[in-house]
Amino acid sequence: MADEVIEALAPRAQGRYVDATLGDGGHAERILASAPTLELLAIDRDEQALSRARARLAAFGNRVRLEHSAFGDLRTLLEQAAWADGVDGVLLDLGVSSLQLDAAERGFSFRQPAPLDMRMDRSRGPTAADLLAESSETELADIIYRYGEEHAARRIARQIARARGERPITTTNQLRDLVIRAGVRGRPGHDPATRTFQALRIAVNGELDELESVLGDGWQLLRPGGRFVVLSYHSLEDRLVKHAFRDWAARCRCPPGRPICDCGWTPKVRFVFRGRRAASDAEVAANPRARSAGLRAVERLAS
Repeated sequence: MADEVIEALAPRAQGRYVDATLGDGGHAERILASAPTLELLAIDRDEQALSRARARLAAFGNRVRLEHSAFGDLRTLLEQAAWADGVDGVLLDLGVSSLQLDAAERGFSFRQPAPLDMRMDRSRGPTAADLLAESSETELADIIYRYGEEHAARRIARQIARARGERPITTTNQLRDLVIRAGVRGRPGHDPATRTFQALRIAVNGELDELESVLGDGWQLLRPGGRFVVLSYHSLEDRLVKHAFRDWAARCRCPPGRPICDCGWTPKVRFVFRGRRAASDAEVAANPRARSAGLRAVERLAS
């Protein structure tokens, strides 16, 4: 949804922008090309993605600054860039990138046998295999249900607990086989293991915690007129974004039923467009991974 992202972000000359999930640099390139004098802070926790994007964006010189970090550290990074007074746009393209999915050795996809890694930043933290080995059966069921919205979470966790008693679960095909053995049936067009893999990936990378930390008072990152644009790919992400944006745009934060408003809250943003925009049929046909993408955007008010 590159065209829709640029339209929602509305980059302006001499503005300061943040691509907080750089990936291979496609959105960053479009942002930098849209106005010859704007500056961009580009962030990614994946060193491989940064390396590829660095080459792609080299022509823009010192207009772009690349940082190896999680976007949960955004406030600190803005201070280091001397942008603590705010930026004119923030883009979050959530979830796993095509680059990561297509690299079998990263373990994000069940389509090829590979080590169960799933770390976006391979320089730190436990892998998905570590999580499967060290979590209790109850903890695994909670992870798979909470982050995958998988109703067969307990059956899957039981299969994992039994199997790891015989040998470690270290590969993607081992895990997929266990999900199928638990009797899981995928939705039409989806593999039975989709929700379980999503859940483990989110848990390994702390994705929802990181998103919540940025959305808490994310409107404060923006200068008046600045826009916060988010692409999400599943209901857990989108729900957090939707509720945060509604909270920022609310006219009142008083508890329901209070007869007189005394909270002192005023709206901090306006909606660039209402609701969630989905990818077009043409884009989904060209890129099937876009079928679950949804776009939301708000603009900070002057007050």
